[in-house]
Parts: sequence; C-alpha cells; structure tokens
Amino acid sequence: MEQATTHDATPSSPPAAKLPLFTLTTMVVGSMVGAGVFSLPRRFADETGVAGALIAWLVAGTGMLMLAFVFQRLALRRPDLDAGVYAYAKAGFGEYLGFFSAFGYWASACVGNVTYWVLIMSTVGAIAPALGDGDTLLAVALSSVGLWGFFLLIRRGVKEAATINRIVTVAKVVPILVFVVLALFFLKPHVFAENWGGADYAGSLFNQVRGTMLATVFVFLGVEGASVYSRHAKRREDVGRATILGFLSVFAVFASVTIVSYGILPMSEIAELRQPSMAGVLEEAVGTWGKVFVSVGLIVSVLGAYLAWTLMAAEVLFVAAKDDDMPRFLARSTAADVPVPALLMSTALSQVVLVITMFSDDAFNFALDLTSALTLIPFLLAAAFALKIAVRPDERTVGGGRGLSGDLVFAALATVYTAFLLYAAGLKFVLVSFIFYAPATVLFVMARREQGRRLFSRRELVILAASVIGAVLGVVALALGWISL
Repeated sequence: MEQATTHDATPSSPPAAKLPLFTLTTMVVGSMVGAGVFSLPRRFADETGVAGALIAWLVAGTGMLMLAFVFQRLALRRPDLDAGVYAYAKAGFGEYLGFFSAFGYWASACVGNVTYWVLIMSTVGAIAPALGDGDTLLAVALSSVGLWGFFLLIRRGVKEAATINRIVTVAKVVPILVFVVLALFFLKPHVFAENWGGADYAGSLFNQVRGTMLATVFVFLGVEGASVYSRHAKRREDVGRATILGFLSVFAVFASVTIVSYGILPMSEIAELRQPSMAGVLEEAVGTWGKVFVSVGLIVSVLGAYLAWTLMAAEVLFVAAKDDDMPRFLARSTAADVPVPALLMSTALSQVVLVITMFSDDAFNFALDLTSALTLIPFLLAAAFALKIAVRPDERTVGGGRGLSGDLVFAALATVYTAFLLYAAGLKFVLVSFIFYAPATVLFVMARREQGRRLFSRRELVILAASVIGAVLGVVALALGWISL
C-alpha cells in the first residue's frame, strides 16, 4: 500500500484507459462466462427436466435480453452517467438508493468472486481430497493466496488487466464449445426423451422453472459489464453494442450446455454429480480425458472471469466515491489508472466471504445464490429508471421524446422480470442480502460527514429503517435456524 500512496493522484488527474468495441465485448463475455456455465447441468437437473429447462431459458433469455436492451438504451439516452448500474439508480431514485445499488452490485461481485475459488478448489479436490468441495481449511488458505495474487496483478494497471482478460476470454470459450459439439455427437435420444418432463422428480412445471431462476441470474451476471466500464469506452455507442453482442453470444452457449447434457445421463444422476458437473457429463460421454479437458477449461475460464469481475467491482466503488456517494479515500487512483483503495476493499470482502463458506452446508450454491440475490435490487432500480425516463423524459435525456416507445417496452418487461426474480429468490436470500446492505450505511454516513451535509432526509430515514429491520430479521432467522447458509 506504500507504493500506492506514492503514486496516488487526485481523483480527476489520471486519464481513463480507452477501450475499443472488441475489448468491451470481451469484458461482457469474460465476466459472464465464468463458474456458472460449468455448474449448469447439475443446477438445472436439481430442479427440472428438458421441458422446464427450455421454458426457463426462454423466460431468462427474454428477460435478460430486455435488461441488456435497457443498458444499451441508457448508455445512449444518458451518456452523462458512468458506472451504469449504480449511476442509473441514483439518477432515478436519489442518493441513498443509488448508494445501496452501488454497494449491492459491488458486494455481489465480491461474493461472486468467491464462487470462482470454491469451484477451482472443488475441481482440484477430485484428485486432492484434502480440498474437499472447496470449503476446507486448506482450500480456503490456497484460495486466499490466489485472491491476493490477483490483487497484485490488477494493481499494475487497468489496461494490462483488460488485455489479459481479452486473451483469456477467447481461450476459455473454446472448451465450452467443444463440450457442446461432443455432447451432441454422443447424445442418446432415449435418455433425452426420458428427461423431457421430469414431473415425478422435480414437481410442478412452474416450481421447476422458478427453481432455476437464481442459477440463470448468476450466469447472466456481467451483461452490464460494458455499461459499468463506460468511462473507458473509445466511443459511447460501443457500450450498447458490446452489451448486445456479448449477451447473444453467451446466451446461445449457456442454453446449449444445459440442454445437450440431458442427452448424456438421466437427470437424477446429473443432479448427483460433483461440481463442476459439466466435467462429469463429458466424462460419461467420452471417458476420463473429457473430465480433465473440462477441468482445465474451467480453471482458465474462472480465472479470466475473476479478473473481469474484480475490475468491475473496484470501478463501481471508485466512480461512486468520485460522485461523493462513498468516502473520499475510495476515489484515489494510481498513475496507472488503478483505484487501489477500492480494489483493496473488494479483495478484503471476498476474503471474509471465503472464510464464511467453511461454515456453509453447500459453499458453492450458497455463494452463487447470494451473488444473484444481491444483484437483483441494483438491476431492478436500473430497469425502473429506464421505465421512468421512457415515460417522462427530462432535459438530460438524449433524443427527448423521439423513439422512446421501444425503450418503454424494453424497460417495462425488464422491470417485471427483475421483480419476478426477487420473488423467485425467496425470503431467505432477501433477508441475508439485508444483512449486507444495512451495515453498509456506515460508508454513506462517512461520505455525508465529509461533505458537511445532513446525514439523512426523512425519505432516506424510512429506507434506512426498512433495511435495518430486514437485517435484524435475517440475523434472528439465522440464529434460530429458520434459515440456514
């Protein structure tokens, strides 16, 4: 940290590194293609058969496409707003909800980073039992070394890290595509047919689809990646283009991975596979080398996604601090355009959650679902803001009232979809999310005190009270065993 202090500049002095369309697109793809895709076969087989999976992907794909369009349109309609998810919530609903959006998005990125290390250790744990399912003391210790090693790498510079991410993105998509091709080649039509309904195993079709929703949220996280990094775009319109290109590419891959797996093993057997379940599916199809191939691909994929998400997490804190919505120390960056205090805080939270996974019944799924739940409120606020300016554009909305009918449709559908996701998440993860949100208000208070402002307005006090009540209920529910990690 002493080196960071030596090179620290004022928040406005270092020029933002400028990234072209291809690099922005790989930021989207790189952040979306991570741990989630390798866990999809088991996650879906736990809940549904082929019919339910097709419906789930139709719902999730449509909903997330609407959200992608929301981020695309907002990048054009409000080019004055950077770090998209956070900035949109603040512009639409005030500073405190904007702060919650920034914190929630940042926290989800940090918790999501933990899933990467858990899955890497679980993968290696297949040949090194001491690592277990990625939640043993040794696994957490080795993950911690990786965590801080990446901190030192990213600290060297944003442009260097983005270039590495671009290379890794291309490398990690290849094994996933090979998996899909091989699974199609070895697909057993009778097994696929037996897995079609899944009603006896997974319950009603509605419950099957609902049960997959958090998994689809997790794998689609990153669709907003170019928007979060908008201040680095060479051309503003590239932000929207990268969002749509990245989403469509990844959606096709995710849906394919899920569906073809049902043609290799009965869904009850897929549901029992060790994570990463994609490795077990390919092992059944082609033998041991398939498991090794997927495992190597997973490690490359996860490390690339970890790099992209760490960059985005730090970026959100940095921009929020520059806008006076986080304490000023988070607005410091080095001459290499690295927000070191924000990066350090992100790594520290990931470290804390990594330790918590040792006390969870299912470390990977707990971290995955919590990541999704923490992201839902920021996504809902961004969609609602898009709906707000589509209905009543103001003087800052580029294009005024022209061409906003399409924006209205996209925003309305995205808002309904994200509200449904909150329902699908269930009370457990909503309460656990409040346990994260409520204490974060300390940072909001610090920022207000630095500016000599009144700490809370009446409206903000109501929001504070709601978050504290939710956090208290969450702690009580955990203590009494009503909900568990």
